[in-house]
Amino acid sequence: MNDTIHFPPATGIGSLPGTDAREAAKAATGSFEDFPHLPELPARGSGADMIGRTAGLLVELYARVEPSGWRIGDRPGRDTRRARSWLGEDLDALEEFTQGYEGLLKVQAVGPWTLAASLELRNGEAALSDPGACRDLAASLAEGLRLHLDEVRRRVPGARLVLQLDEPSLTAVLRGQVRTASGYRTHRAVDRQIVEATLRDVIAVHDGADGGGPVVVHSCAPDVPFALLRRAGAAGISFDFSLLTERDDEAIGEAVEGGTRLFAGVVPGTDGPLSDPAGSVMGVRTLWRRLGLRPGLLPEAVTVTPACGLAGASPGYARSAYAHCVRAARSLADNPE
Repeated sequence: MNDTIHFPPATGIGSLPGTDAREAAKAATGSFEDFPHLPELPARGSGADMIGRTAGLLVELYARVEPSGWRIGDRPGRDTRRARSWLGEDLDALEEFTQGYEGLLKVQAVGPWTLAASLELRNGEAALSDPGACRDLAASLAEGLRLHLDEVRRRVPGARLVLQLDEPSLTAVLRGQVRTASGYRTHRAVDRQIVEATLRDVIAVHDGADGGGPVVVHSCAPDVPFALLRRAGAAGISFDFSLLTERDDEAIGEAVEGGTRLFAGVVPGTDGPLSDPAGSVMGVRTLWRRLGLRPGLLPEAVTVTPACGLAGASPGYARSAYAHCVRAARSLADNPE
């Protein structure tokens, strides 16, 4: 299915500053006319943050806010209702600004391993500490995503949905670097085959479904496991370009040659001076030359994005960053060498 997808040249990551759903939807759809995304507004508080928002999607599992973070509970409470209400508000705004839209539309949710590292069990430890809890969480997430994607399709019937799974904790899970509740120890590393199989199952909810589409995995942490994500079925991998090292070269070259789309985060996620658009993608061109890849392949292989979500930016900078992504992508297409 993924080899038929022609990804547009630029899009956003997900989160935006502020609390106004209509303003956010207007920015995401107006900036990226051929690849808008469903905005997230964590400034609204618990339930609008990425963990709470995804916890609100879970089926037959519920979470509530404790002083230490989100904890799995027995029944839906105020925090679950708030998360679902805000998501509904965001979908209403998106629907308003996508009337008649036909094309790719991206929606985001936290992936199974970052969720397992972030959600607490009743004993206060991360779900990551219990393999059975990890399996239950992944199954609940998969079903919740299926229902969520159905709802977005109903609201924007002309869109082909791209699902982005946010996995900033994935590398820490693989390396045994997620801290226990005490902070003095870390949870044991999860076997790579289990991590890969779980991701494959969640990705298949969209990628393998009738009317489904591609799945992109996003991480703005260092050492993104490119090969593992490709084997799990990711059609695209989204990352902070500034964190790449030459150790990543081989994996990136294999990804490009295998048809995996690179979502290169080249525009800073927080306020600061923006270089000229050509300067923002200079590193991408340098990487291409280092890998010996054909310059004409660049626009076919790369989508330009901010380095991470823009929740910590000012509204003015967020709008500028989105416009800058579009201009930088155009520069890459016009002058790939």
